[in-house]
Order: sequence, then structure tokens, then C-alpha cells
Amino acid sequence: ARIEVSGRRHALVCGVKSTGQPRHVRVALLQLRNYMAHRTQDATPVFIAPYLSPDAQALCREQDVGFLDLEGNARLIFDSVFIERQVASKPAVDRRELRSLFKPKSAQVLRVMLRNPSQTWRVTDLAQAAAVSLGHVSNVRAGLLDREWAQVSEEGLFLSEPDALLDEWRDAYEPPVGKRLAFYTTLHGSAFEEAARRVLRSDRAARLAAFASFSAAHWLAPYGRTGTQYFYADEAGLEQLQSVLRLSAIPKGENVVVTLLKDSGLLRDTEEPAPGAICTSPVQTYLDLAHAGERGREAADHLRRERLIWPK
Repeated sequence: ARIEVSGRRHALVCGVKSTGQPRHVRVALLQLRNYMAHRTQDATPVFIAPYLSPDAQALCREQDVGFLDLEGNARLIFDSVFIERQVASKPAVDRRELRSLFKPKSAQVLRVMLRNPSQTWRVTDLAQAAAVSLGHVSNVRAGLLDREWAQVSEEGLFLSEPDALLDEWRDAYEPPVGKRLAFYTTLHGSAFEEAARRVLRSDRAARLAAFASFSAAHWLAPYGRTGTQYFYADEAGLEQLQSVLRLSAIPKGENVVVTLLKDSGLLRDTEEPAPGAICTSPVQTYLDLAHAGERGREAADHLRRERLIWPK
């Protein structure tokens, strides 16, 4: 494109792609820079895509390439021109793609990988560990690679940017689908803890229920106390909790909240920091806390500092 600014003509060499995912942006930028290296005429390289995420924009800056997208993000610098604009909105298609990456079955894959981000995985092994189909793993793999949150070595797939993945998951997080049930129990303090640990470690409740949210954080990375106990459970787990913890349904004033899960896949990813204290994993607990008000966000930040620090 040739434009005229303040009486001076200038050339913009534009590379246009149908996707702005970081992996594709990186390749396109190299092609654009290579093309520019063989031009004798002075010009400004510009990359254009339907949407460029902050990570994709950062790649353009690193390569000293201007950019613009259809959402309104732009950066053009040449002669006396300086245009820089960032918008917070994301296109609907990008939001849908992210939501798809964090759907229950896909989330099972992510939770497995986040246990040890540097561990390498073959697709078949990851599908078996996450108890999902090969198709689900392949879709997650593609999404992670496109966003450059994962890489592939000779040994297999591994997470290269677990923090970026967790940040995006937190921002796009939707609580597990389920029915929130409010109860009251006369058990308190150590009596409640002993009863809860007894039922959670029993064979009949194995992978059927777990401490969640603030209650899980109490065992994983204590940060203050709450007057309400939280659990995730399936139908069988709920029955066990009601029986052993003497739970009575109550319209208000509850001190126990059980979420009856529609998909109990997240109960496959638990930790037992003390005998019988079956808790949702640090990742799941972090996500729940981050959406539990200001106090929850503080507890989430504490949990992340204590349990979710990975080597760079």
C-alpha cells in the first residue's frame, strides 16, 4: 500500500492472514521480515489479521513490525506517524475457541498437564491419563500449540507457558455445571473435620466427593478460615456426605455447601494433603477461589504462590 502523509509518500508492506494465533503469527512475521530484507525501497512492514491477542501483538513488537486487526488494535510507526491503540474486547469466535479449550473434557487434559508442566506426553498416554478420547486430546494439543502455551519435543507434548495458560483459564473460567445444595450440620471444628475425612477416605466415597474452594484451600495452603464448608460430589458422594455429616437441607443460614456435579471428571484430579482430606487439586481450587469475591481472590493468590510456582 502506498500512502501520502504531510506531502510525503510512504510504502506499507502488509502481510494478511486469516488467523492471529501466536504460532501462525510467528511464522508470518518471519516471512514478512524475509521479504523486507530483499527490498531496496524503504517501507514499513505491517501484519494484519482478524484478531491479535496481547501475545500476538508482543510478537509483532519484538520483530519491529506494525500491526492492526479488525477489533481495533493497531500499531503503526513511520516518519512522523505514531498510532497505537489497544482494545479490551475479543471477537466472539476467539471467546468460543477459549471456552471450548476449557470445557469439562478438555479441562481434564489441562489439569493432568498442569500437575507437572515439564512432563512430556504422547497423545495416547495423555488420553489414558485424562480418561478422554484421542480426539479431545488432539483438539487440546492444537489449541495449546496455536497459542504457544505448549511445545513438542522428541519425547512428546509439554507445557512451555503454564502461567499464561492458567491466567487465561482463570479469566475465562466458568464454575463446573452442577446443582448448589445448602445444608446445616451440628458438627463443628475437629468433630466435623474428623467426620469429613472419615467419609472422604472410605472406599465407598472414593472419587465421589472432595473438599472444594475455601475448604480445599484450608488443607492445601491455609489462608484464614471460613464459617462454611464446601464440597464437590456426585450422587453417591452426596449420599455419603449427608449421612456421615448429618446434613439437613436449609433455605438459609447454611454452613455446608455441596455442588452436585453434572460431570464428575474434576474429581479424578484430587490431592490428599492429610489422611482423608481429599481436596480438589491446587489448579481447580485456585480457579474456584479466584471467582469467590475479594477474599477468595486473596486466598487464590496465596495458593498460587504456595503451590503453583513452576520453574521458568
